[in-house]
Amino acid sequence: MTMRLRFPPSPTGYLHVGGARTALFNWLLARQSGGTLVLRIEDTDRARSSEEHTRAILDGMRWLGLDWDEGPFFQSEGVERHRAQARRLLAEGKAYRDFLDPAELRALAEARGVGHPSVIAREKAREMGTHEAERRAEAGEAHALRLRVPEGSTGWDDLVHGPMRFQNEDIDDLVILRADGSPIYNLAVVSDDAEQGITHVIRGDDHLSNTPKQILLYEALGLPVPVFGHVPMILGPDGKRLSKRHGATAVEDYARQGFLPEAMVNFLALLGWNPGDEREVMSRDELVEAFSMDRVQKKSAVFDTDKLEWLNGQYLASSPTPVVGELLRPHLEARGVDLAAWDPDGTRYPELVRLLQTRARTLVEMAEQAAPFVQEGLEGYEESAVARHWRKDPEAVAHRLRALHGVLEVTDWDEESLEEAIRTLAARHDVGAGKIIHPLRLAVTGRGSSPGIFEVLVLLGREKTLERLENAWEHMAQEGSGSA
Repeated sequence: MTMRLRFPPSPTGYLHVGGARTALFNWLLARQSGGTLVLRIEDTDRARSSEEHTRAILDGMRWLGLDWDEGPFFQSEGVERHRAQARRLLAEGKAYRDFLDPAELRALAEARGVGHPSVIAREKAREMGTHEAERRAEAGEAHALRLRVPEGSTGWDDLVHGPMRFQNEDIDDLVILRADGSPIYNLAVVSDDAEQGITHVIRGDDHLSNTPKQILLYEALGLPVPVFGHVPMILGPDGKRLSKRHGATAVEDYARQGFLPEAMVNFLALLGWNPGDEREVMSRDELVEAFSMDRVQKKSAVFDTDKLEWLNGQYLASSPTPVVGELLRPHLEARGVDLAAWDPDGTRYPELVRLLQTRARTLVEMAEQAAPFVQEGLEGYEESAVARHWRKDPEAVAHRLRALHGVLEVTDWDEESLEEAIRTLAARHDVGAGKIIHPLRLAVTGRGSSPGIFEVLVLLGREKTLERLENAWEHMAQEGSGSA
């Protein structure tokens, strides 16, 4: 059997992490099996659905590289089919009319201590009789249609959880058509999946309670029941369901924060699944080859931002420098950097990217690390580094920086010459090289850490390096006078 899978997001919000992970699992199965992935936009909630959210979902899928084979289809296009199937169930005696107002029905159920309000609805329908129900319906009286849940139990063999079984007495006679004529979610999904020939339904654990209802509808309509697999929920570090309180949850937020789609796909795949070995960094092709539902875990997965950042750093470090450079550009431009003015002949930027791509975890972080190089002046000095490298002995530090300024004015501007000059100066002052290098790094970058200092100096150039040394001892002098 050729697999036909689907991803059916609702355009009532953006593409979130949980939906993206579900889309990925379906995509991996489709690509591995040579099957088909259908994209269906479930837009029947017209009040909350929007074209903006639909576009965001499609853009998120494209950013992740999760292409689909058919669609996007829109659930709203099948509403007449949904209604016809609901009316067919009524004609076959598998559904009945419910004329009670939902609030009234709940009140009656509470008054009688009945767990399922549909017990009352079914009794009222039986008392009313078919002819009276038809007469009232023809007179235009509003009513819902409910599926008549049979006795017994409903079960399936879940690809993740194994054998599952629900007692039908615990399932309410579900509404399949509302009083306004709109189909309920469970009917629409069953109808669409059957219409599109879906063979496997892979979705989140939050749909487990819907599955027996949908199987009852498949059986009532005489439709083939697909294979179901319910993947674990994604939790925040606090063990609660992932939500906005844990930070970003929409895929587009991670794109804006400078994560690479390859890293995001790799990370999402490992949320509730593992390849059976120690691999963590896996290419898209490796994921397709290794993925299987029998290695999807039953327990919930925890969204670990630190691990995502680590993975992203691995991809940044291993990606070709020109590729990273193109990805970094918009993040620098967002900070107001004019790369053409800073590097008119295009020779410095590749070197900057090479220096930073192994140090940053995200493109946004990389753009921040690039700031001392591409901006005219420094935004300030890192306070902890000032306390560590300048403030303990400011007079000695300032003296060494002035001496260094004089040395760097005449030193050849290449890494080897700069290193020799700085280490010679340190020996002349009878201090370790770090006593000069650390204050120097802070002076020229404003930070306590950076790529190798000699590479940094070459990239900054003599003029900017000397200017920043002067600014540094002026800052130290002002700070000293301010504390006097």
